[in-house]
Amino acid sequence: MSRLIIQGGRPLRGILRPAGNKNAVLPMLAACLLTDDPVVLRNVPLIEDVRTMLAILEDLGAAVCLQGHRLTLCAAGVRKRVLDPALCGCVRSSLLFAGPMLARYGRVTVSPPGGDVIGRRRLDTHFLALRALGARIAVDRAYTFSARRLRGTDMLLDEASVTATENAMMAAVLADGETTIFNAACEPHVQDLGLLLQAMGARISGLGTNFLRITGVREMHGARHTVCADHIEIASFMAAAAVTGGELEVSGVTPASIAPLRRPLQILGMPLEHQGDRLRLRPMRRRRLCADADGAVPKIEDGPWPAFPSDMMSVAIVLATQVQGTAMFFEKMFESRLYFVDRLIDMGARIVQCDPHRVVVTGPARLNALPVASPDIRAGMAMLVAALAARGETTISNAQVIDRGYENVAARLRRLGADIVARD
Repeated sequence: MSRLIIQGGRPLRGILRPAGNKNAVLPMLAACLLTDDPVVLRNVPLIEDVRTMLAILEDLGAAVCLQGHRLTLCAAGVRKRVLDPALCGCVRSSLLFAGPMLARYGRVTVSPPGGDVIGRRRLDTHFLALRALGARIAVDRAYTFSARRLRGTDMLLDEASVTATENAMMAAVLADGETTIFNAACEPHVQDLGLLLQAMGARISGLGTNFLRITGVREMHGARHTVCADHIEIASFMAAAAVTGGELEVSGVTPASIAPLRRPLQILGMPLEHQGDRLRLRPMRRRRLCADADGAVPKIEDGPWPAFPSDMMSVAIVLATQVQGTAMFFEKMFESRLYFVDRLIDMGARIVQCDPHRVVVTGPARLNALPVASPDIRAGMAMLVAALAARGETTISNAQVIDRGYENVAARLRRLGADIVARD
């Protein structure tokens, strides 16, 4: 789809089954190269970034069989060591092939990755981690990684980068000896990748912490694994229900994956009820922002897990426009993440942008429909949430960007009561 047309003001109600975690499945696709045996993944989200990663795998020679949300991959036929430059330029996650291909084949060339333009996204942590394991890296128009044999080492990552942690993990599982990774990322999707690697024969301890210990094995084997639910998608749909005055129940939720989101969302007038694997948002006539204990304006700030995730910042800002009260949002990680708020202001939101990293939002504001564009995955979802709350018809162009991270979003919102149509 290239456009979404939304008639706002309809409450969302129903039960949502969340899709598989985007940021978990992408490194898992690369991890399948660590063995010639088939790897079966269940609950695979049918999103554009997955399709691009599968195209890269097929171009390398891997056998790909996707049946609904069940995927079987076999890397026995892989012969190429150079990734297609055009496909690399479509996704940030193409760099995740570096670790497993280096460990398995001793050489790989990856062109500069694509992805959302939300600020500078440095690659240095990847290079430093793989060099520490013994890789040689030539940087020209592409990045060529080579090594006769990787050797375990102690490394301290210079930032808790999710994808650099994943690359280091996938390289270290076949390295000689023991590797320790300090300042490792510990997001739910990093943990889920670790569970897949363990199922394939890896020896990893410390998942869920910032200190990982990996003992290399001689070879990996096939496995079956179910991709965890996407906590960002869950919170995004919950916010969409909240701003429309609706109610929503989400099944298949792991409490630990939602825990860091609960307090910030409660501050924004969105208390969530958790029973077993079900999460529920009840309808409320008026949502009020919860000020700090001394009455001060609360601050929502992002950071590495278990801090509030940067991927939720855009949607949280839209939520704040529909809640009574004032809040400050501090986006620490990406200097271009907040540029989309200009369009929210045009729609009627009361927002002061202090600098590239901070905005102050006062609600509730009556949003009016306007033609808008989706600049990146998360801002695109935020504009969609704003359109659902707005009066009148909103057209979102460049909407195919949202497809990169949210599966079949228009149809799933329609089933919850939204008036939304996708157009090419």
